[in-house]
Amino acid sequence: METFSNMDLQDSVSVGLGTGAYTVIAPNENRRNQIQRIAEKELESLEKWKEQHRAKPVNLVPRRLGGSQSEAEVRQKQQLQLMQSKYQQKLKREESVRIKKEAEEANIQKMKATQREKSNKLEEKKRLQENLRREAFREHQQYKTAEFLSRLDAELPDRSTHQIALRDPQSSTWKLPVLPGNHSWARSRAYKDSLKEEENKKLQKMKEEQHQKSELLKFHQQQQEEERTKTHQAEHRRVNNVFLDRLQGKSQRSGFEHFGGHWNMNSGNSWDI
Repeated sequence: METFSNMDLQDSVSVGLGTGAYTVIAPNENRRNQIQRIAEKELESLEKWKEQHRAKPVNLVPRRLGGSQSEAEVRQKQQLQLMQSKYQQKLKREESVRIKKEAEEANIQKMKATQREKSNKLEEKKRLQENLRREAFREHQQYKTAEFLSRLDAELPDRSTHQIALRDPQSSTWKLPVLPGNHSWARSRAYKDSLKEEENKKLQKMKEEQHQKSELLKFHQQQQEEERTKTHQAEHRRVNNVFLDRLQGKSQRSGFEHFGGHWNMNSGNSWDI
């Protein structure tokens, strides 16, 4: 078996010992010692810092806790605060429900107003179409009536002249027939006036009916609003009365239990609300 001297071993370790497929590199002793000294110094600094910043003991003067109030007074005060907090929470819930209902009601009223406006526009459109149709029919009827009257006026003078000639052939005095043009014009004028007056009456009647409907709807809305306000006030008054009655009852029971400056801790209703 082959042996090496110390010098040869140090030389081989410092340079690197090759054994087969890998090479062992010796560590740097100076670098290693320096890192160890730095670590030890940092550990000493950490221990000193911990020793300097260690929490000191707390020294307080002993005093009585709870102040000048008794346990019964404190418990009664806590009970009243708990009751008030629950009542405030209930009021907040009711207020949130009321606001939600008002928002829903406002949304419903908005939708109703939109639908009412659409229906009014549709009704107005239908009314205009009906008026246009009636106007066209009236003009057509007047045109046909005037055409018939003009044709009748054209035929009447010939018949009147022919009848007069047949009735008195020997008469020397000839009279011109009276043309009924003025009478036909008066009849057509009267007919037009009657149609126009009838249309005006119908239009006025429709306006009155629409006004009555709007007034009735407004009256119903006012009644509903008044009923809603009365109901809300009655409910609010009822809740206040219930709270005051319960508060008065709890105060009376607490007075019975708190007898002689001692609070009955075994009472089953000491924490009831």
